[in-house]
Amino acid sequence: MFDPKTKKFPYPTDTSAHYIKLKMDRGISIDKDYPYVDNSFSFKFKQFWVRLLLVILVFPITRIRLGLRIKNKHILRHNRKLLKNGFVSVANHVHFWDFIVVMRVLHRFSWPNVIVWDKNVNGESGPLIRMVGGIPIPKSDNESTLKFVKSIDNLLQSNRIVHVYPEGSMWEYYKPIRPFHLGAASFALKNNKPILPMAFSYRKPGWIRRKIFRQIALFNLNIGEPILSDPNLEKNKQLKDLTIKMHEEICRLSDNENNLYEPIYDDSKRIDYY
Repeated sequence: MFDPKTKKFPYPTDTSAHYIKLKMDRGISIDKDYPYVDNSFSFKFKQFWVRLLLVILVFPITRIRLGLRIKNKHILRHNRKLLKNGFVSVANHVHFWDFIVVMRVLHRFSWPNVIVWDKNVNGESGPLIRMVGGIPIPKSDNESTLKFVKSIDNLLQSNRIVHVYPEGSMWEYYKPIRPFHLGAASFALKNNKPILPMAFSYRKPGWIRRKIFRQIALFNLNIGEPILSDPNLEKNKQLKDLTIKMHEEICRLSDNENNLYEPIYDDSKRIDYY
């Protein structure tokens, strides 16, 4: 989807880096005192109404706006027993609204939380991102990181869903699957939970959407079979093995089986220059 001649989407060199510029900094400290999972009554009350609005209004609008098709929903039904006690879901991150699609698919199991860039919580959409389950990644110190990790572990141990974008950032309409960080596999292994892979792929819009609404692509969400760690492997090899399996499956689901990138992030740089 990226046109290197016009540079329509100015993706950075680092495959994990962000290119979206936020206009606001709300000055919130994402540190050891931050409520990564807010269980206060006032927050839960407001979240209830936000979720109701999502179901009644936002989900239908998103389906129409993205031309959304969801494929392989039967996998969720067939694996309900495996997934009912919580899991880590993963997907490529290619649109501002793609987590709305994830919520639409998964909320009948449990409303998912999502790990997000700390600057998103401090930006203009920060309150809404928190209401839909955003948990920011701290960058300040070890104490903050430990509290963040404990919050994620507690969610998974409470049979909840945690959604992770293992590429590390949103690159709108980008087709190749970028290298994955190890965080999603690490949380799944530590808490003995399956990983549910999902992948966004694209369809060509019709004439009206292309010419009148200037729409670049329509979206499919392709759901894959849950992935479990290999108990026959040594503990120190399970993390990378699970991440590689996850990357391969998302490449397959997104029609990127001849993908450009290695599966695991290692200061990985863009290689789609022509």
